[in-house]
Amino acid sequence: MTTTDALNPMFLLPHQPLEIAVRSVRSPTGHGRSENQDNYLVIDTQGWAHMLWRERETQLRLADWPAGHRRLAVLDGMGGHSHGREAAEKAVEGLLDLPATMDLDSISRNLDALHCRLYRQFQAAGLETGCTLTLLEIPSSGPALLFHVGDSRLYAVNTRRAQCLTIDHVPATHMALLGLIDSANWMQYVHVKTNSQISQAFILGSTLGASQLYSEAIAEDLFALHEGNLPLFLRGLDDRRTLTLESGWVYVLASDGLWHLDKPQEFIQRWPALLGRPDRPLDELADALLVELAEDIRRQHSQPDDNCTIILLRRPGGVENPPLEDTP
Repeated sequence: MTTTDALNPMFLLPHQPLEIAVRSVRSPTGHGRSENQDNYLVIDTQGWAHMLWRERETQLRLADWPAGHRRLAVLDGMGGHSHGREAAEKAVEGLLDLPATMDLDSISRNLDALHCRLYRQFQAAGLETGCTLTLLEIPSSGPALLFHVGDSRLYAVNTRRAQCLTIDHVPATHMALLGLIDSANWMQYVHVKTNSQISQAFILGSTLGASQLYSEAIAEDLFALHEGNLPLFLRGLDDRRTLTLESGWVYVLASDGLWHLDKPQEFIQRWPALLGRPDRPLDELADALLVELAEDIRRQHSQPDDNCTIILLRRPGGVENPPLEDTP
């Protein structure tokens, strides 16, 4: 089975129990895009790295990877740009060279440096392209480290709710930073409507820090969202932060193909029923989620359907912890 059709690896990893399932599809219905510009990276506790290379599932063993450490990432090459797939592949290649990291400052510095190196490399080749990058670095003990760029997302899902833990780097978020829209309008633009324009991408650079909306100048450096620049209604959703993975929740790292629908919330609101099933293997739930997505695409006539990549992770536990803080 080629990776342009589907990926079906499932990893049950030792040390801290964590179940992981991965899927990457060129088109959920089989009638969408002709190329899978998405990518992913899963480095397991034994140093085995799983990713796409030229749209095919690939794995290799990393030397000197610390036992019990994990790295998970979802990348979405910029649709509409040439070399979107290549940008995502280059980012994955760079991630393979980064040492395992135990603290947030180090992973942020390393990824900022990787972004700048690839930015200059692509600019020198005359290519303006990039990709999203939503990454979880999971040491053998302590909280996970989150690093987020673009409009891929991280969700936490239990039997009652699906909660988004990241902020899309889109024009509506830029408007919120400038004080031009409130919480209700931001929610409408970002989580209710279907959008494809982003304001920041790994490798490409950022317009989020510009003092005017829709600035044509793309800054080289990434613009990290944090407590010091976020409006009150988005506080707590910093792009770079520690995150405790709670038992009883399924965490969903995904490219925007998972909600690229005319009515995305109709689908997202069914995730608790689809994923909040501790009695079923996570591998099975990943398949069920993509089947439901394809059915929603057909039902809502949301064409063309986009590339879709998901990483599901779950820490086994019989009792759900209390819900996280209220966020979008």
